[in-house]
Amino acid sequence: MPARQPAKPRVRRQTQEDRPYHHGDLRRVLIDAALQLAAEGAEVSVREAARRAAVSPGAPFRHFPNRDALMAAVAGEAQRRFRVEIEAALADAPPAEPLARFRSFGLAYVRWAMRNPAHFEIISTGRYFAHGSSAELTRDNAEVIALTERMLAEAAEQGLLRSADLKRIQIAGRALVYGFARMNLDGHFPRWGVEEGEVEQMAEGVIDLFIAGIVKR
Repeated sequence: MPARQPAKPRVRRQTQEDRPYHHGDLRRVLIDAALQLAAEGAEVSVREAARRAAVSPGAPFRHFPNRDALMAAVAGEAQRRFRVEIEAALADAPPAEPLARFRSFGLAYVRWAMRNPAHFEIISTGRYFAHGSSAELTRDNAEVIALTERMLAEAAEQGLLRSADLKRIQIAGRALVYGFARMNLDGHFPRWGVEEGEVEQMAEGVIDLFIAGIVKR
């Protein structure tokens, strides 16, 4: 009677959950996927970001335990890109002229918001997650507000402002750039007779009008 052949070990078929992740940085890929979903107006979730990134549904949870954690990371990335744009604009502005710096800041703010509407929506509203839950985003927002306040405070110290009510001027300056960016994002300008190709030029005119209104003559 021939010897019985040993049974071959069963090879378990590899599932999607088992497959190794081949991207270089899963966290970065997931953030980019979530940003893309937001830009498309789609619902953002950890699982949908995983699908876009072509990884197993369970893989992202090693980095982001829930949607809020993912969106906080997305907001942090959007805020980082925003700060890079602002800092580049201010690097070209005359350091000793605070109102010229405010003008550069305001134009950079509006232009960035116009060119990155999904990013602006994420960092400027609570639609995607509670901003207060992210210490990093709270700190960055405070720094941007402080930057606005500081430029106008320097203008006051140099005797450039016609009003002594610095706080009101600071709030008006913040409201101007944020409000203009928000109006553009919400599609208000066509009803005011401003075409898409004219928005940046209008932004320049509005900011110049604000500065002319606060400067001492």
